[in-house]
Amino acid sequence: MKKLVSLLLAVLMLASVGFAFAEKEAPVVAATELAYAGELELMHYSTSEESQGNGGSDGFRSVIAAWEAAHPGIKLTQNVLANAEYKTQIATLAAANDLPDVFLLQGMNTIAWAEAGLVLDMSDIIKASPYYADYNTAFFAPFTTPDGKIYGLPALTGGTCTVVIYDKAMWAEAGYETFPTTWAEVEKASEYFEAQGIDTIAFGNGGQWQMNSDFISTLGNRYTGPEWFSSLIAKTGAKFTDEAFVAALTETQRLFTQTKIFNEDFNAVTNEDAREYYIAGEAAAFIGGNWDESYIAAVLKEDNEEKFNNIGFAVLPQPADATKAPTSQNIGLGYAMAINPKVAEDPAKLAAAIDLCYELTGPAFSNYVAKYYALGGLTKVADVDLSNFDAVTQAFYKWSYVDTETCEIYDSYVNSAVWSVLNTGMQAMCNGEKTPQEVANETQAAYEANY
Repeated sequence: MKKLVSLLLAVLMLASVGFAFAEKEAPVVAATELAYAGELELMHYSTSEESQGNGGSDGFRSVIAAWEAAHPGIKLTQNVLANAEYKTQIATLAAANDLPDVFLLQGMNTIAWAEAGLVLDMSDIIKASPYYADYNTAFFAPFTTPDGKIYGLPALTGGTCTVVIYDKAMWAEAGYETFPTTWAEVEKASEYFEAQGIDTIAFGNGGQWQMNSDFISTLGNRYTGPEWFSSLIAKTGAKFTDEAFVAALTETQRLFTQTKIFNEDFNAVTNEDAREYYIAGEAAAFIGGNWDESYIAAVLKEDNEEKFNNIGFAVLPQPADATKAPTSQNIGLGYAMAINPKVAEDPAKLAAAIDLCYELTGPAFSNYVAKYYALGGLTKVADVDLSNFDAVTQAFYKWSYVDTETCEIYDSYVNSAVWSVLNTGMQAMCNGEKTPQEVANETQAAYEANY
């Protein structure tokens, strides 16, 4: 345990410098003149601990500090909680209609909270932003209601939840110059790796959410295409019991129960456990999110340079019976800067809240995270200079933002009551305890009852 803690601390220290920069310049926010002089509440989860290993959180905190310095007449009162605690506390405040002035809105809460009048319609505010022309408007989807109103400015960094990280040398030894593009090829490769006593792909679903975020929301898109999920969000006819989605569940069950691709304990270990299998060379590949990639790259760069230099990235292989989006991976911004409608009672205070939201999602933030972490946010950055980063970081940036087709992250939408049923059901399904149709039926029932 002591060795693990020491390693983790070393990783956090390495990650905090963005792989390339020992010193960072403070972000430059717009010198907007604001008439408001008073208190403004902000609630978020970018703690100082999280910012040490998270470029988005570091950028978020850095822009807040720059904004405070530029507006000394405003007392910015921050309530900063760890992520899990934040989710619990913000839900409690919403239930009491006592949300702070400005806060992070999770995509899955948008429709319900908008209907309850808990969040300000920011549609016109967003269009009036001085940075609007450079926004990646696809990121607004989780915060848009079926009537087209937008309730937040997507915040923090956009990262994938589904990346295949593989050891290029190990796959070359198995006879593959690049990671296979079909599951049939992966199954064939698994025969070689099994003979070597190595798992083909490490995966962890011990927390149940991993099968949703890190797997089915990309694999599902290969069967349904994006229109199905858009319809599900808008409640315009799509169902979890639709044939295409049941086919995705069926393929998922097959891959995890009828092949020898994955580690046998995938349903018992977490993604953190599974990525250690890859780091140790006990698995030839790993499926997880961008946060896992950051950890793996940092550890290997420190401890195993040869294996670090052999890191490759790929999308999920295509199932034989899927016909959609073979190069897709799910990426998005799951939280947005939102404003309590009560703030609008004071126009000067509202202007200050809007300005803070603009800066936390505008070029001050995006330029900072692009320069120091090779990450992207809501505002596009032209001609990102990757020359100061190592080849692996450059490759992951291009894979994430340039070379792949994107799709939505399921659990950034709808609500947790629905996903809890699906996640629990998929874990049971991949233990052979439920059929894909049963999981689909139960999830659809939860959808109709709770969304």
